[in-house]
Amino acid sequence: MKNLQEEKEMLQEESSIFNSTLQRRSFLQYAGAGAAGIALIAAGCKKDRNNPMEPGATGVTLDFKDDFGVLNYAYALEQLEAAFYIQVAATPYANISAAELAYFKDIQFHEIAHREFFKNALGAAAIGSLEVDFSKINFADRTSVLGTAKAFEDLGVSAYNGAGSLLKSTVYLTLAGKIVSVEARHAAYIRELISPNSFSNVEVVDMVNGLDKSRNPLEVLAIAGGFVKTKINVTNFNA
Repeated sequence: MKNLQEEKEMLQEESSIFNSTLQRRSFLQYAGAGAAGIALIAAGCKKDRNNPMEPGATGVTLDFKDDFGVLNYAYALEQLEAAFYIQVAATPYANISAAELAYFKDIQFHEIAHREFFKNALGAAAIGSLEVDFSKINFADRTSVLGTAKAFEDLGVSAYNGAGSLLKSTVYLTLAGKIVSVEARHAAYIRELISPNSFSNVEVVDMVNGLDKSRNPLEVLAIAGGFVKTKINVTNFNA
């Protein structure tokens, strides 16, 4: 568990990594990608891709014709999670313990890092910032916050699991695997706060084969859409 000074230093380090003018090289080295991966992503990000939408559409568009659509899909979800945990850390629920607050701040920094990771990876191809709607959440109430955190984390893990097969690049798939493992750790922690020994129950794990459950993008966005004001359009995806 980190003290306040360590948290500040961590955030400063993340900012220097993800806001560097070197951008793609810095964040890929941080993630452990090799030279081949750096060259692949850097070349792809130079393309002129401004996420054109269907005529008459508003909001943002996730075009699943290539890996950029999948990365933007992950970026959208990370925007939602980061916004949620930033709010939780900024306005802690009543009588929150020091341990719980510290863990939520850790998760906040993880989600900010994930969000900036995808933003920098996509460069000019990134969708815009999403406007969130947390009006259904009572941030002053522990039950409301933990219930929402559980929903977001379980949804995020199932989203990454479901999107893996859509990625063509093994570099992207490896990076997604590193992120989903962190999201699963978050999910397990939140579940234990709510109900001990529920971290891998039948709600999230198929007990027949012992695998995490997955959802396709349309299923995920239908659930996440309740917390996002920005319209998210999907093209070139067949469930």
